[in-house]
Amino acid sequence: MAKPVAASFLTQANALFKKNLTYQKRNIWSNVRLIVIPLYLCVVLVCIQAVFDSLVNNSVDNQCGCRCADDDKNGDGKCEIKSCGLQYSSQNQAVFCAFPNPPPLLPLLHIPPSVNRDSCQRTGSCPSTTSETDYTNYRDPGIYSDLPIFNIQPQCTPATILSLSFRQPPLEFHKETKFLELIDLMVNVSKPEVRCVQGLNLWRNNSVEVNDEIFKGFRKENHEEIINEVAAAYDLLNTDRNKFNVTIWYYTTYKGDLQDWRVKYVRVLRSVNMVSNAYLQFLRGPGTKILFDFVKEMPKQETRLRMDMASLIGPIFFTWVILLLFPVILTSLVYEKQQRLRIIMKMHGLGDAPYWMISYAYFLAISTLYIVCLMIFGSAIGLKFFRFNDYTIQFIFYFLCINLQISIAFLVSSAFSKAVTASVVAYIYVFGSGLLGAFLFQFLIESLSFPRRLIFVMELYPGFSLYRGLYEFSQYAFQRNLNGRDGMKWKDFRGSAMDEVFTIIIVEWVVALVATYYIDRVSSSSKDTFAFLKNPFKLSPTPQMFSFQKERSDVSVEMEKLDVIQEKETVKQLIFERSKNHGIVCDNLKKVYQGRDGNPPKLAVCGLSLAVPSGECFGMLGPNGAGKTSFINMMTGLVKPSSGSAFVQGLDICKDMDKVYTSMGVCPQHDLLWETLTGKEHLLFYGRLKNLKGHDLNQAVEESLKSVNLFHGGVADIPAGKYSGGMKRRLSVAISLIGSPKVVYMDEPSTGLDPASRINLWTVIKRAKKHAAIILTTHSMEEAEFLCDRLGIFVDGRLQCIGNPKELKGRYGGSYVLTITTSPEHEKDVETLVQEVSSNARKIYHIAGTQKFEFPKEEVRISEVFQAVENAKRNFTVFAWGFADTTLEDVFIKVAKTGL
Repeated sequence: MAKPVAASFLTQANALFKKNLTYQKRNIWSNVRLIVIPLYLCVVLVCIQAVFDSLVNNSVDNQCGCRCADDDKNGDGKCEIKSCGLQYSSQNQAVFCAFPNPPPLLPLLHIPPSVNRDSCQRTGSCPSTTSETDYTNYRDPGIYSDLPIFNIQPQCTPATILSLSFRQPPLEFHKETKFLELIDLMVNVSKPEVRCVQGLNLWRNNSVEVNDEIFKGFRKENHEEIINEVAAAYDLLNTDRNKFNVTIWYYTTYKGDLQDWRVKYVRVLRSVNMVSNAYLQFLRGPGTKILFDFVKEMPKQETRLRMDMASLIGPIFFTWVILLLFPVILTSLVYEKQQRLRIIMKMHGLGDAPYWMISYAYFLAISTLYIVCLMIFGSAIGLKFFRFNDYTIQFIFYFLCINLQISIAFLVSSAFSKAVTASVVAYIYVFGSGLLGAFLFQFLIESLSFPRRLIFVMELYPGFSLYRGLYEFSQYAFQRNLNGRDGMKWKDFRGSAMDEVFTIIIVEWVVALVATYYIDRVSSSSKDTFAFLKNPFKLSPTPQMFSFQKERSDVSVEMEKLDVIQEKETVKQLIFERSKNHGIVCDNLKKVYQGRDGNPPKLAVCGLSLAVPSGECFGMLGPNGAGKTSFINMMTGLVKPSSGSAFVQGLDICKDMDKVYTSMGVCPQHDLLWETLTGKEHLLFYGRLKNLKGHDLNQAVEESLKSVNLFHGGVADIPAGKYSGGMKRRLSVAISLIGSPKVVYMDEPSTGLDPASRINLWTVIKRAKKHAAIILTTHSMEEAEFLCDRLGIFVDGRLQCIGNPKELKGRYGGSYVLTITTSPEHEKDVETLVQEVSSNARKIYHIAGTQKFEFPKEEVRISEVFQAVENAKRNFTVFAWGFADTTLEDVFIKVAKTGL
């Protein structure tokens, strides 16, 4: 098998890409359902629009009135010929009728009714608003009103009658004139009466005084006349003889109420004419003016109500549609974190840069396909939200949004450890953003009194910036559908607030990526994420600052640990010689976990010195909480040592961990596998990370599968999620050994295996240790004796003893154990027999006639014990007996109790 070489960036990226591609093939229908979601939601919008069209847009009340012109109706009562027009229309229907010959309208300066403006006068926030005509542009409230019509002149003569100057008789209006009569009067050009009002020119020094004058109009009680002293105001700014620059302010109450026929707006053209004439007279003298005889609408065809309901509710709807990707991305990232899949990939040589690049590219590809399908589906089924707005603006906006969404998902994933929790929070964010956008943010956008700066601040929230962009699209589409204006084009980019939204999204995207990179680097180095906010003058705790229990030891105890002292001397010599022959060298390695919630610091590993050469399997034994896991975590880069140093193949684990990963294999205690990938696909992925290619890769995978009995019977091509616990365990061992790593860490590799599989797995590990340094943790003494060349027993963070199994049993197991079973009445006879053999024998077990005795080895001979038992059989019945040497389990229990 080829010697492993560190995989390049492209090799790692290619391995992860192929693994992700295979994974997505297994989940192809999930991806299809995800991408088709926009189609379902667009269909829902189309259905909503269809219902609205049938109930509102196509309602009889919202089209020109008609009557049946066929007097001879056929038998079924249906009308085959209809006549439509103003004369058959109600007040609401008339606005939709054809108007082929609009009449001339008087170019008067109308005075609108006043309303109570006390509230805005007190706050000083009265807006200088503009008004719009009705959406048909053919119903002039200033003409057919039940209020008088005024024309402002410098001087008025009594009973002034104004008429149009194109030689037609004046119009006459009366209070009892009805709407349909008015239409007829306008078409036939009748005679109205217009009152003349003398206007005065007043000068005000600043805009605040002008504003106050305009908005102090009122209606006197018990009077029908409307009193408003100021019809319009002119701010000439920097007007001089060479430049005419004017702003016109006027009072308006127009709100678009179709049922209110009072005077509602100022005809601004007349106001422009008046100030223009004043400017001409200023330049050329009193006799100079522009004649303004009349205004006239363009003819119109019959119209229909075109309310695009889909565009109006589009912002909240499409906010949900686009944000639905966020829970998918976040849950996927947190799931990899929760299942420790990214950690195991990193331990087998996958660098951070390939992981982030491939993961980001994958989510970006899925998201881009998602929004492209959204735009295609929406346009294909006729949603004007998409059709009326420029596609390039839409795509760039959505593309920026999904990039921001992905970067935020990467950033937020560091705050979650459970995929379920992340999913719940993500969906709250999705639906909360849509609801808050529709019922709060949109209301504030449309409010003229809410400060624009606060709108900008609110848009810093990603959900609101997305909603604002969708809101702009919906408004442009709605206006295009209503009055034929263009949808959003690039020329409208700055005027639509989209430039502001684009800037916010781009800046937040960059900030999120930088923050994600920082948090990931800090997390991988096991530092506090917000360490830079802490007091720099505060001393960080060190192991020397703490006092720990059981630190006191006497010379006799230390003398009993000559093997541990000798191991330390070996380590010092190796470090001095800078030897690279040993796969693992640890020098005085310590790990202290800081205390929390008032608890004292925890010393997990205390001054461990260990050297494991290549070709050796070192077994770590110890009770739970002894420090084995903390040691493995330090050696695999999950946590940083508090002090001391460790080297793997001559590389410092604190400085060169990325290089260490390229020659390391790990079999974790819990199987970290993708449920939908097969055993073969797992090994192909990890083999590529070990830089195996082509024939070498296929051969290594096949040999690994055969060695753990996962090759035959098609087992290699079955998804790992369908494996039994033992099969998963064997696959995890095969993954740790793929590519012939130089250092392997195995945490209880044979857990859950049947005896036959366990023996086979031990054989595989024994073969692998010929070219690797293996550290193995186990609670099986049988496994430790079979596999391990040396053993170390850890208690309370310390290495209590070290040596091969035979040495440890000889050093700590200086006794024999006699087990004998008789009837209860002969128990005293057994005790007498044992005392004759050794006066220092000690009873260690007794139940229902079965007794166990411990003999010091130096005081007895095995032959003497056998002879004594044979003599006892002549005097009473012995049902069973046994004589055994000390087992490794006895040694473990003895050392653990001594250490504790």
